[in-house]
Amino acid sequence: MHVDLITVYLLAIGTLFASSALTLWERRIHPKRSRELGILAAGYATLAIGCAAVTLRHDLPGVTGSALSNLILLCGYLLILHGVASLNKRQYRAASMGLLAAMALTWAVGGAQWPDAIWYYGCAFPIGLVCGMTSLELLRNDGMKGLQSRNITMLVSGVHALFYAFRAFILPWLVTGYGHDVESIASTITMYEGVLYSVILPMSLLRLVREEAHGQLVQESQTDYLTGLGNRRWFFEEGARVIRDGEASLPISLFAFDLDRFKAINDRYGHEAGDQILKSFSEVVRSAVGSEAILARLGGEEFAALLPGHDSIRAKEVGEAVVRRFAEKISHRVNGTEVKATVSIGLAQLGSTASTLTDLLAAADQALYIAKSLGGNRLDLAQPGARRSAA
Repeated sequence: MHVDLITVYLLAIGTLFASSALTLWERRIHPKRSRELGILAAGYATLAIGCAAVTLRHDLPGVTGSALSNLILLCGYLLILHGVASLNKRQYRAASMGLLAAMALTWAVGGAQWPDAIWYYGCAFPIGLVCGMTSLELLRNDGMKGLQSRNITMLVSGVHALFYAFRAFILPWLVTGYGHDVESIASTITMYEGVLYSVILPMSLLRLVREEAHGQLVQESQTDYLTGLGNRRWFFEEGARVIRDGEASLPISLFAFDLDRFKAINDRYGHEAGDQILKSFSEVVRSAVGSEAILARLGGEEFAALLPGHDSIRAKEVGEAVVRRFAEKISHRVNGTEVKATVSIGLAQLGSTASTLTDLLAAADQALYIAKSLGGNRLDLAQPGARRSAA
C-alpha cells in the first residue's frame, strides 16, 4: 500500500502533538521534573508546528517557507536538547541562539542562490549536531546511569543524529553519482524515520523520568531520613547479599555502634542537639569506613557497618579511628553550653565469631556491651564463642 508524504507528515504532526500533551500531563505526576517536562513538551509541539510549516512551505514566496519551517524545526530540536540537558542541570542557551542565528544567516545569504542545496544538505548538519548533543547529554547524566530507558533514548537520538549526518555529508556525493532520484528517496526515508523518532523518543523520555522517580522512591524507602544512611531493612537485605555472594576467602567484619549516654544528651539539651550529633556521627563514620561498606542507622543512636575485605586487624584500625575522630569532632555549644559525645563499638569477624549476618551482629552487640560497661568511648573485639555466650 502506497502512503503519500502528506499522510506521513500528518502522522508525524499528530504523534508529536499527542506526545506534547502526554508530557504536559506527566508534569502533574512528577513535580520535581516539572520544568524539564515542560521544556520537552514545548519541543515536541514546536517540531509538530515545524512539520506543518514544511507542508505549506511552497505556498510562501521565495525561500521564506523553507527557511521558516527549517528554523522552527531546529527550535524544536534545540528545546528537546535543552530539556534533556536540564535533567543534568545543564543548559545551552547561548549555543542555541548562536546556532539559530547561523542557520538564519545561511538562508539569508545563500537561500536565493542555493535553496535546494541548503534544504537537503545544509539544514541536516545543525539538526544532526543537536541530536548528537542530546545523546551525549544522556550519556553524561550519571544520575540516570543504569536506567534502561536512558540507553534506548541515547540510541534513538544517536541514530537520528547519524541519519542527518549522512544527509549532510554523504547524500551530496550519492546525488552527484546517481542523480536527483536519490534525493527523493532520501526525503521519503527521512519522513518515515522522523515518524519513528517522534514516537519512540518522547515515550522513552517519559519512561526515563518514571524510572528515575521510581528509583528515588526505592532509595527513600531504604534511607534513614535524618542521617542519609541506609535504614535497618536495607542493611539486613544488603548485608545478607554481601555475605551470600561473597567469596569464601574474602574477610568480612561488622561494627555495631552505639552513642554513649545519648538519652541523657537528648534529655538535657533537647532533640535538636541530639539530631545534630547523629548527623555528625554519620559524617565521621561514613568518611572512615569508605564507600564499599554497608552502613546503616538501625534505630535511635544505634548504627552498624559491614566491611567486605576487612580482616579484624584492618577493621580495628578503622573502628579506633572512628572513636577518636568522633570524640574530637563533637564539641559545640547549645544555648551557651558545650556538648560532647562519644561512641562505643563492638567488632565481630565473619567465620571466627559467626557465620550469618544475624549471628555476626549479635556477636558485635556482645562486644559493644562490654565496651559500654567499661566506660564507653572505646572499641572491643568479639571473641570466639561470643555469640554462643550471648545466646
